[in-house]
Amino acid sequence: MENEKFIELNKNVQEIIDLIASKNAKEANNKLVEVSDDLDDLLDYSEEDDELMEISRYQVLLNQLQQKIIALNGQL
Repeated sequence: MENEKFIELNKNVQEIIDLIASKNAKEANNKLVEVSDDLDDLLDYSEEDDELMEISRYQVLLNQLQQKIIALNGQL
C-alpha cells in the first residue's frame, strides 16, 4: 500500500474531527461510516505488518471519534 492512502485517510479523519468541533454530528457520522469502509478495504488488501499496525491505530481513533459523535448527539 502506498503512503498516499494513509495521507488521504488522515485528511478524512481530520474532516471528521472538524465536523465534531462544529457540532455537526450527522455529517460527522456519515463521514465516519465512509472512512470506516475505506479502512476496511485497506485492511482486506494489506499484508505488511507496518500497514496493519497503522490501520489498527486508525481503527482505535475512529472508535474514539464514534464515541464523541454519540456524546455529541446526546447533547443536541
